[in-house]
Amino acid sequence: MLTFINLLNYLDRYVVSGIIPDLKAAPLGLSDEQIGLLTTAFMAVYMIAAPIFGALGDRGKRTTPIAVGVFLWSIATVLSGLAASYAHLLGARAIVGIGEAAYVSVAPALLSDSFSRDRRGRVLSVFNMAIPVGAALGYIVGGLMSHHFSWRAAFFVAGAPGLVLALLVLRLQDPPRGSQDEGQTAVSTLSPVAVYLDLLKQAPYMLVVLGYAAYTFALGGLAVWMPNFLERVHNIPAVKATTTFGAIVVVTGFLGTFAGGWLGDYWQKSSRQAYLWMSGWITLLAAPLAFISLTAASPSLYYPAIIAAELLLFMSTGPINSAIANLVSPAERASAFALSMFVIHLLGDVPSPWLIGRLSDLTSLGQAVLIVPAAVVISGVVWLISARVGSAG
Repeated sequence: MLTFINLLNYLDRYVVSGIIPDLKAAPLGLSDEQIGLLTTAFMAVYMIAAPIFGALGDRGKRTTPIAVGVFLWSIATVLSGLAASYAHLLGARAIVGIGEAAYVSVAPALLSDSFSRDRRGRVLSVFNMAIPVGAALGYIVGGLMSHHFSWRAAFFVAGAPGLVLALLVLRLQDPPRGSQDEGQTAVSTLSPVAVYLDLLKQAPYMLVVLGYAAYTFALGGLAVWMPNFLERVHNIPAVKATTTFGAIVVVTGFLGTFAGGWLGDYWQKSSRQAYLWMSGWITLLAAPLAFISLTAASPSLYYPAIIAAELLLFMSTGPINSAIANLVSPAERASAFALSMFVIHLLGDVPSPWLIGRLSDLTSLGQAVLIVPAAVVISGVVWLISARVGSAG
């Protein structure tokens, strides 16, 4: 249930990428900067709301904020399809951020208390498989609905299912906090503010999160602009660009996320820093492939490079979330996920879609996206430093 909802979460988030050509056309006639700002506004609200829901997730019944979040983002997505102006559309996308913040902060903590530590990497990888699949469906649903009907229809189709799922969430079980972590405190005596201040002082946790921020900067920028990049730079028709990139993301995301979770759990038996060592090295390996995918002129070069880079990048999703879950106590796990969401979006995909759009307006989209491989390198290096610090400790 939580994985399927996570799929809708990312479908709603990335449906905008599939309708960019129509948003740029009359009557809205949006610029690249305005389109990038839609995602930036969503992410800004999302990261601000995450710590609030993280604190709630560490104290009350966790299914309630999840249900409220699913309902809020779904109704806001439907309202996006009714937008009569850019301001209306911008406001609706911002409200989507409130609902998704509730879900992403609390759901991983609930899952972490449902499965043992030695299975956590695989479980969170399955949960996070919904990220690439949902994002790809966002491209595909947005592109096809916009082409055959209108960009408004894309929002209606994306938002409606969540209204039903919000009610079903209330029937899920909420396991006791710490039930899968022997000897760890399951109840916090600290105030919410004190919990967040304590997390900020934990160097291993913060290094993982900072590496995650650079990773999110790269993936967030690509997720918004890659279909449009294929259309503008390589003259691929808009519908084909969205569906092709969507198909690549589905396959590489599914295989990469699953493989990363399995390998992380396997190597974790021999090294407690295995999640970080693996994520750091495979992310560095993805950097030159990402550069080739954005600079090569021939489809025989850029398509294989896109596939290989996406496959390697998605392998880190489950292990990094598992590393976060294992670094903190069960009593502060929802807060830890919420704070990580705040930081990775503040430094990651809040600025990157807007920045790429701004650079595109000033130069070209082909040049603007070249900031992505640099962010990938930073991510890999920081995770390797985190693994070394953890090993030394």
